[in-house]
Amino acid sequence: MIFLIIMLVHVLKPRHIPSLYTKNSSKAQRGSIVSADGFHVATTKKLYKAVVNTNYIDPLKKELFVQLFSIYSGIKTKEILKRLNKKKGVVVLSYSISQQKAQYLKKLRFELKRYKVFIRKKNPRTGKLTLHGLSIIESGESREYPYGSLLTPIIGYPHKFEENGYTYIRGVKGIEKKFEDALSARQDEISQGKRDVNGYIILNKESFTKPSINGLDVKLNIPINLQLRVEKVLDSTKIKIGAKQIIAVVMNSRNGKVIALASSNRFFPKKIKRRDYPSLNSAATEYSFEPGSVIKTVVFSLLLDKGLVNPYDLVNGHNGRFKIANKVITDEHKFDWISAQNVIVYSSNIGIAQLAQKLSGSKFHKGLKNFGFSHKSTPDMIYEKKGSIPSSQKLNNQIYKATCSYGYGMRANLMQLIRAYSAFNNSGRMVTPKIVDLFIDARGNKIKVNEEKQVQVIKSSTAKRMKDILIKTVNKGTGKKARTAGLVIGGKTGTAHIVEKGRYVNKYNTAFIGFSNDKTNKYTMGVIVVQPKSSQFASSTAVPVYKKIVDIMVEEGYLNPDIIK
Repeated sequence: MIFLIIMLVHVLKPRHIPSLYTKNSSKAQRGSIVSADGFHVATTKKLYKAVVNTNYIDPLKKELFVQLFSIYSGIKTKEILKRLNKKKGVVVLSYSISQQKAQYLKKLRFELKRYKVFIRKKNPRTGKLTLHGLSIIESGESREYPYGSLLTPIIGYPHKFEENGYTYIRGVKGIEKKFEDALSARQDEISQGKRDVNGYIILNKESFTKPSINGLDVKLNIPINLQLRVEKVLDSTKIKIGAKQIIAVVMNSRNGKVIALASSNRFFPKKIKRRDYPSLNSAATEYSFEPGSVIKTVVFSLLLDKGLVNPYDLVNGHNGRFKIANKVITDEHKFDWISAQNVIVYSSNIGIAQLAQKLSGSKFHKGLKNFGFSHKSTPDMIYEKKGSIPSSQKLNNQIYKATCSYGYGMRANLMQLIRAYSAFNNSGRMVTPKIVDLFIDARGNKIKVNEEKQVQVIKSSTAKRMKDILIKTVNKGTGKKARTAGLVIGGKTGTAHIVEKGRYVNKYNTAFIGFSNDKTNKYTMGVIVVQPKSSQFASSTAVPVYKKIVDIMVEEGYLNPDIIK
């Protein structure tokens, strides 16, 4: 009778049977940034942490646990023992386990159970026997940059933030920030259903699975090898001429695809140091400066387009010194009389200052705006400094009209100049620079970006005339060092004083903006050298860099010297 009563109590007593159901979840990942030739320049890896409760490790099998964990994780046994012996109870053996090793360690959990490395213990609070083994917990994500500082600061950098114990990544600058919505993970994976003896979900009609949807990959128009070689040229030249920074852009003149966008001042996004702070901005769009003589081409095209000047009109050079109102304008090279087109070829401040007087303030202002100045140059970059141009009222003043005609009293960035100059190499149509080519989803589907409409800013006949003048500038004028046999090269040099604390100082920016064509390909290109110490002349600083980039493009097959003159 007593036996029957004991059995009845045992049967009726609530038992804590492990649940027949289980639920698993996995976080979706941030998308990658991919080069034009398919290399992942920014990608995300999941991080896991390994947790164990030392109270449940069989003391006789502690060494076995350490040895096996070391083999599966790649962590040295000394490090594991150090962590295990530091304290009793819950111990985190590693916070940064890769996804691949996490899979190995999840398999190890079952091996440890099989070898009975862990023992059941009574919970002092509940009085129940419990068993805590090795736990592999998804803890966050890490942004990886396999190519170091390549393509920075264009791709930008992220910050980490915690949410419900999980570490996420969010873009702060560059492509990482601009396309945050596209890159961000869409949907986490959730699976639930009955479990088998090993704890795995049995996939059947009763189970439920919601797949993860990762963020989109952002594919750039920039190939790695060309970008890498351009960056190396900028790095070496910066040291050679003692420049503060050198920036370069190469863009397809027909469709706006930017195939190189480089700066000598870069950083490693995972380990940004205090000295990197000045390099965090994308100088091609975030460095605004007085453009100097490269703006003369734009002004001259406005005059030509409106029929206010003939290329063969004669302009008085006043022997290198000319006064407008109370402003004295000088030229580096002294001229007596010079043709209007040679004002551009030989970069005469006096010549363009006189020709610009033919433009009304409103036409001058509107013309600069139509060429994109004081507007954003590209939809693909963030925090662009749009620069400024004088008002129509100011440009009615002779002095403002004169100084603005050779690039003072206004501000622009390199990408705006590239966009403006594309009109001279594209029949008068200005194209919008495109750094991003398309988006790619997890299934490999390609999502195209909206095409930007090309803007006809000057007549095609005007563009052709300007193109010829820029070619002459390279062949006979200030851009001679850019000449390359078998290619059509045109461009304009520029030098401008730098303003510090409201005053012009003895420091300069130099520039060369132009185009490089063969029979098939057309590229608009530009180089800005910030504060070179070796020379204040663009012909000795910016032009040689431009030439080296052209040579690289020939070697890489982007240009084929096939034009016989």
